[in-house]
Amino acid sequence: MFLRTFGWSFAITAVGLAAAGLFWGAEGFGIVLILSILEISLSFDNAVVNATVLKRMNPYWQKIFLTVGVLIAVFGMRLVFPLLVVGLTAKLNPATVIDLALHSDKTHDGLTYGQYLEAANPAIAAFGGVFLLMIFLDFVFEEKEHNWLSWIERPLEKVGKLDALSSVVALVALVLSARFFAAEHAETVLLAGVLGLITYLVVGGLSSIFESGLEAEAEREEEDQKAGKSLVQVGGKAAFFLFLYLEVLDASFSFDGVVGAFAISSDIFMITLGLGIGAMYIRSLTVFLVRKGTLDDYVYLEHGAHYAIGALAGILLVGIRFHIPEIVTGLIGVAFIGLALGSSILRNRREGDGVGEENELVGAGK
Repeated sequence: MFLRTFGWSFAITAVGLAAAGLFWGAEGFGIVLILSILEISLSFDNAVVNATVLKRMNPYWQKIFLTVGVLIAVFGMRLVFPLLVVGLTAKLNPATVIDLALHSDKTHDGLTYGQYLEAANPAIAAFGGVFLLMIFLDFVFEEKEHNWLSWIERPLEKVGKLDALSSVVALVALVLSARFFAAEHAETVLLAGVLGLITYLVVGGLSSIFESGLEAEAEREEEDQKAGKSLVQVGGKAAFFLFLYLEVLDASFSFDGVVGAFAISSDIFMITLGLGIGAMYIRSLTVFLVRKGTLDDYVYLEHGAHYAIGALAGILLVGIRFHIPEIVTGLIGVAFIGLALGSSILRNRREGDGVGEENELVGAGK
């Protein structure tokens, strides 16, 4: 299963690194390799969250995610989307943007493509930060079968019963970010953040509507089965909107990686190739987690991923004004995943030794 799932990623890595060495020499090879590692480290928690959504989709849509989704992730989010962002925020025509991207040392009004993208960071960070913050808030406010950090999660589940609390908290965070971090970009930050919130609510809401209808129909057909014993996998419109949700989620995770990549290289093709290789591994890891049932075996892994998302959302919003090194972002995500995995393993061992649910490990350090 491992080779079948990661085979394409290994193949793309070999071809991509060989192409980098052929076109850009040893330096290009090294830069593409570093960018690939950067993307994987920044998006590891993305794979875990993706898996929680992907397992709700039928096998056909899982294949769509691994094929069409990869093309969108590599060429759409890591090549075309930055071009659109630069064009919209700097009010440049497409020809000028493409010309700047193809010639990294060329300037327009004194700025290079990388500098224009850096200037667009407030809008990018606000959109992605609010979108990711909503994912984190909806998770911590909902009732869960298992609690990892129960001293935090149980009180939040109680207050989470208030309607639209996630949206209210996200809007408050956005206003505070615009007030203290945006300075002269406050209007841009507010607009981009509201658009991020709207995108989350629309895509997530539509997928929930169609998914609920299909699940109700499936439950009627399988009423003889115990509730919760089988997972209803959706297709059609429900899966389509879940697919859109995953793509927007991927875009939100890729923002900091794309902007940060220009600190390593100003060549857009090197950046696209390096980040694209990393994106392939995230896709493969997502499918591997689904097929192995890892999230069911290690119940706190989803918690760790969502805490990492919450941290990334905060970093993006703070990053409107202050630069946070990408290595810090990556290490925070890996740390949360690692702690959650360790807690899950300890829980499984304790349950395997016959220890009751009331004595399970529910928090780091307990």
